Amino acid sequence: MARGGIVLCGGRSTRMGLDKATLPFGPERMLQRVVRLLGEAVDVIVVVAAPGQELPPLPGSVRLARDQRESRGPLEGLFAGLGALPPGIEAAYATSCDVPLLEPKFVRRMFDLLGTAAAAVPVSDGYHHPLAAVYRPAAVTPAIEALLKADRLRPIFLFDAVPTHLVQPAELVDVDRQLATLENLNRPEDYLAALSRAGFAPPADVLAHFTEQKPNG
Repeated sequence: MARGGIVLCGGRSTRMGLDKATLPFGPERMLQRVVRLLGEAVDVIVVVAAPGQELPPLPGSVRLARDQRESRGPLEGLFAGLGALPPGIEAAYATSCDVPLLEPKFVRRMFDLLGTAAAAVPVSDGYHHPLAAVYRPAAVTPAIEALLKADRLRPIFLFDAVPTHLVQPAELVDVDRQLATLENLNRPEDYLAALSRAGFAPPADVLAHFTEQKPNG
């Protein structure tokens, strides 16, 4: 199976207060790290950014796409990413740029679990993870386009519209014991905790920014 990867990085990062794609994570920026790790499990990667968004340097093999319309959620980015994949890609794993603890074995397992379905999505505590899921471009792109035209932007609408395999945690813990691949970083405390788990010290300038932004009292 020819496998693609899609990394969405066009979110506003309002809770973080800094662009998550360019946040330092050890010797790399967060987007660079996610692209590198995902590249261990797929054949080609598409990064989807907001219009005008500046990105850190990426390998020349990475394809770049832009959201057609901003602030429309993951379906908008997924549609752009799927459309930028080269012909012949049978399935693509979609992720956000703020999962620096992504485990390539998790990604490979998700492809294995796709079977004949149009999509495979992890479900944990009743929550679907559309940005840790695998999609067949030919099967889901028309459905996503129809949902976007109807302003039905919740990913659950897609999973209701196409044959979807709901992946349970028990199918994944042997390749990602703590399911860290599902842990996206929304707030400064999430970022600092992930740095600590990875064995990296927080950059002084980022710490200073977080301190300045912390409300008094």
